[in-house]
Amino acid sequence: MDRTMPSRRRLLQGAAAGAAAAALGPLTASPARAAGYPVTHWIPASTSNYTVSNRPASYPIDYVVIHVTQETFQDAMRIFQNPSRKVSSHFMVASGDGYIGQFVRQKDIAWHAGNWDYNTRSIGIEHEGWVDDPSWFTDVMYRESAQLTAAVCDAFGIPKDRQHIIGHSQVPGATHTDPGPNWNWTKYMNYVRAAV
Repeated sequence: MDRTMPSRRRLLQGAAAGAAAAALGPLTASPARAAGYPVTHWIPASTSNYTVSNRPASYPIDYVVIHVTQETFQDAMRIFQNPSRKVSSHFMVASGDGYIGQFVRQKDIAWHAGNWDYNTRSIGIEHEGWVDDPSWFTDVMYRESAQLTAAVCDAFGIPKDRQHIIGHSQVPGATHTDPGPNWNWTKYMNYVRAAV
């Protein structure tokens, strides 16, 4: 498995190819783009990998769930676009430069937490890398992700604390260990609280 960090050019080329393959045209500004949100790129997941909804009217959004892909950005993107995989996340942040792809609209229910109740009430943010290799958790990744998390919290009135910004491993019934012991929660939460 190739664990080299891809360049922005490679990510954009792969994302554009994925969007074109889905016959949805070129990348556009993310549906999440609003005040406070970092620049994101719309790379739609397969419609077989999430549930269309009307959140927060249909379900309140109470949590942000932090994940680590255990894949490269490109491979995780292909998984979200593969209709047989039955998994997705709202967002994914690249390690090398903090590039953010959005795969599922926030109003819809991404299948990321392995717990239906938490899926309905959360926004999932994946981070490119491996839990056992902290070199993937770059400062630019932390900063861009924290800005995104802060914007999500502001948009939905989610408290910016560790009871509401949680790791995948904290979801009841979770079988995953991400983001793992190498994820720097102190640094991350400081960035979240400092985001404007």
